[in-house]
Amino acid sequence: MKKFIFLILLTTVLFKSYSQNKQKQNSKTPNVVVIFIDDEGYGDVGAYGATGFKTPHIDQMASQGMRFTNYYAAQAVCTASRAGILTGCYPNRIGFSGALFPKDSTGMNASELTMAEMFKEQGYATACFGKWHLGWQKEFLPLQHGFDEYVGLPYSNDMWPRSDVTGKKLQKGPGRASYPELPLMVGNEISETITSLKDQDKLTTLYTEKAIDFINRNAENPFFLYVPHTMGHIPLGVSDKFRGKSEQGLYGDVMMEIDWSVGEINKALEKNNLTDNTIFIFTTDNGPWLNYGNHAGSAGGLREGKLTIWEGGQRVPFIIRWPGQTPEGTICNKLACAIDLLPTFASITNGKLSDNKIDGVDVTPLWKGDFESTPRETILYYLGKNNLNGVRKGQWKLVLPHTFKSYNAKPGSDGRNGRRLKTTIEKPELYNMRRDPGERFNVIEYYPEKVEELMLVVETYRKELGDLNVGIAKGSENREIGKLER
Repeated sequence: MKKFIFLILLTTVLFKSYSQNKQKQNSKTPNVVVIFIDDEGYGDVGAYGATGFKTPHIDQMASQGMRFTNYYAAQAVCTASRAGILTGCYPNRIGFSGALFPKDSTGMNASELTMAEMFKEQGYATACFGKWHLGWQKEFLPLQHGFDEYVGLPYSNDMWPRSDVTGKKLQKGPGRASYPELPLMVGNEISETITSLKDQDKLTTLYTEKAIDFINRNAENPFFLYVPHTMGHIPLGVSDKFRGKSEQGLYGDVMMEIDWSVGEINKALEKNNLTDNTIFIFTTDNGPWLNYGNHAGSAGGLREGKLTIWEGGQRVPFIIRWPGQTPEGTICNKLACAIDLLPTFASITNGKLSDNKIDGVDVTPLWKGDFESTPRETILYYLGKNNLNGVRKGQWKLVLPHTFKSYNAKPGSDGRNGRRLKTTIEKPELYNMRRDPGERFNVIEYYPEKVEELMLVVETYRKELGDLNVGIAKGSENREIGKLER
């Protein structure tokens, strides 16, 4: 009898201790993990309809949290997209467009507040493991913009003097042949150079191991972990543990390893009892680079892909898990954008934003399941140097006259790129995103009042941020990109 009473008392004490620890953990400022994949399309996650490979860990995130169906990258290209997610600004507001190259001498302006700086000011440990692509010179690298630790490539993995198909050195000449070997950075220094396709195979596992180590070392402190994976940008690389494992070939293998990475990072959170106090996000920088054929992802039925303002270029997967706050297994159909992350994190953690104007809005109500709220009403589709090619408001998208390169041509294969067709939109087009997300039916003749409503948004932003399509190089509120001091 005494033994039975002792067991009851012990169980009560242990449960009370567990409850107190849980309560204490949940009362802390949440940790934040953002996984940011390169060139992964809307249709490249199981929860979004992927075929030929499975993503069980990412799908589990969706079942434990929330999946967005109308979430947009800041722009449909590498550098601009990264500038947007880290600063809360449309990239052209802060001088970014397209992708930076090794020959460029610009990058993130020191006057812009990054997500890492916002967290760091609150005592967070911060780390970036993966592709940076916001300037490769020292003053532009992560350690100068709020990150305590950095391991990764300073730009895209195809910006090297080698063939993306064979890895062999290109003959001397202009363009890519003149680039330096691909540098793998640790902090501000080059640790080694990537000189073969085999070297690229290790990147996903390397970033994952660094992320796990960072979590283990900072389990007692709040932390912000940003993992912008190099893959699945071409040339594709995958470790031996996943090579040949998918039905879809090398691209599917890469996606399976990305999913494994998500699972390993999640295990590290569980091991350190951090799951319940961590906001865990999975998303991508833009849509698939479709002219690479079987080495490209899927837009999941959306029109076109990367480097276009059609939905396949800018609408991307977004999954958030925030235990106790985000309702499990839910789907949000409201508009949201990568530029919303910074102000939302600031709201949740009582962080301070800079005095610089940003474009992001606080979408905390959506993350908490309040689907009656509409924090974001519009999405802008800027591309090129500073071209406003479209705008969405609610379920309506107005495509403005512009020229682009379409993927409606024969794609390449096995790492070789295919053709893209120069295409011009001569007149404005209107699409109903609720019934026609594939943008097949131009209904502009039926809804003149919607065109008028959307053109008010267009004119506002043409004045504020410019639009080269109508000859406005800059608006009244553009800021300068960072430049090397001479």
